[in-house]
Amino acid sequence: MDGTDGTGGTGGTGGAGTGGTGPRRPGHRGRRPGTEPLTARSPLRLRAVLSVIALVAAAAAAIGFAVNAAGGGDDGSWAAAGLCAAVAVVAAIDLVVIARRARP
Repeated sequence: MDGTDGTGGTGGTGGAGTGGTGPRRPGHRGRRPGTEPLTARSPLRLRAVLSVIALVAAAAAAIGFAVNAAGGGDDGSWAAAGLCAAVAVVAAIDLVVIARRARP
């Protein structure tokens, strides 16, 4: 069989009822269309750990660069401090998003 006869072979696009990976209707809750395991979990814990590490490292680097720039080092330390502060802000926002998604 080549899968084009509508019997659910490997060549079809997988519409509704065939178990394929075709488009799904919004709000449709049925059988999972792909090969995702039933025990699949979201990687929110790993993402939270990485965001905390990024927040701490970026905040420390921003403080270090700002102290260096304030002490007379005008070799781009203010720019580096600003960039590190921006990374820290993004990591903090990501932690807020993770906390909201982790709630049941």
